[in-house]
Amino acid sequence: MGLEEFRDSIREEIRGIISSDFEIIIKETDTVPSIGDPDITYPNLITKQQKCKLLETCVLYIDIRKSTDLNLSHRRETMAKLYSSFVRSMARAGGYYGGVVRNIIGDRLMVVFNKENCFTDAVNTATLMNSVSQYILNKEFDHNEVKCGIGIDYGKMLVTKTGIIKRGTENTSNKSLVWLGRPANIASKLTDAANKTVTEVIRQTIPTIREGHQYSPNTEWKWYEFDQDYFLNNRIEKTYTRMLKHNSEYFKSFYTSLRVSSTTHTTTSKAILMTKKVFDEYKKANPNAQSIKKSWWSVQSGLSVPGYADDIYGGDIIFTEFQQ
Repeated sequence: MGLEEFRDSIREEIRGIISSDFEIIIKETDTVPSIGDPDITYPNLITKQQKCKLLETCVLYIDIRKSTDLNLSHRRETMAKLYSSFVRSMARAGGYYGGVVRNIIGDRLMVVFNKENCFTDAVNTATLMNSVSQYILNKEFDHNEVKCGIGIDYGKMLVTKTGIIKRGTENTSNKSLVWLGRPANIASKLTDAANKTVTEVIRQTIPTIREGHQYSPNTEWKWYEFDQDYFLNNRIEKTYTRMLKHNSEYFKSFYTSLRVSSTTHTTTSKAILMTKKVFDEYKKANPNAQSIKKSWWSVQSGLSVPGYADDIYGGDIIFTEFQQ
């Protein structure tokens, strides 16, 4: 097939899918679908139909912090062992409370839950993953550098099947389920922000006074700088007239200036981040949980992710059994 023929065939397929008579059939579900689900299909250009499912539930993402830096600083064999250990342990942790792993990309896992008890199951899964990360992976990996970030959101996700059907060993690699909707997007962004250290340089402009002194008629002036408030409160004497008097006999003149001051502020976000909806529903379902009674979850002030405007709750909660 030449390039022009290939171009025309691609154009024809896309126009067929986006045409007004191509039907998207959506079926609601409360359970996590798999790629073999008959109610989720590839686009069929003959029947002009594609079947999808709609699931309202929690979605969780987890990945390794600074994985790029780790790849640059450690041997390939070491990283292969770390990635294998991470994916294997987190996939097992993801299924412990009924979650289902639905995507693995490098060092990032996506876990989806059935709708029933999804808030409790998702937060418990995040706590379990955080425990495994801190007290197993981080202890067993020689360099003690393994940190993970976890994000959770809740909402409706449209599940579609994308890719193309190919014969042989390439068949699996060319097809997958895609989870469309805000929850997957927000949970992924929360994961990016979780357990991350950020150093912010804060610059401010401070008004100052530079005053000149001459200690004898034949000497050069010497200049001193003071903050404006200090100059007015400590360098100037009050008199009974409208005149201001400097408290040094050597004072000759002054002028205003600006000084730029820089300070650094370093913060590390919590290992587990979740949207307000997830926290509120988890709290409602688990009022006697230790993390709720002892207020271990808190609003992360100053933290935001694109596309989400409400409070973000975070915590570094673990199961104490893993400390042993």
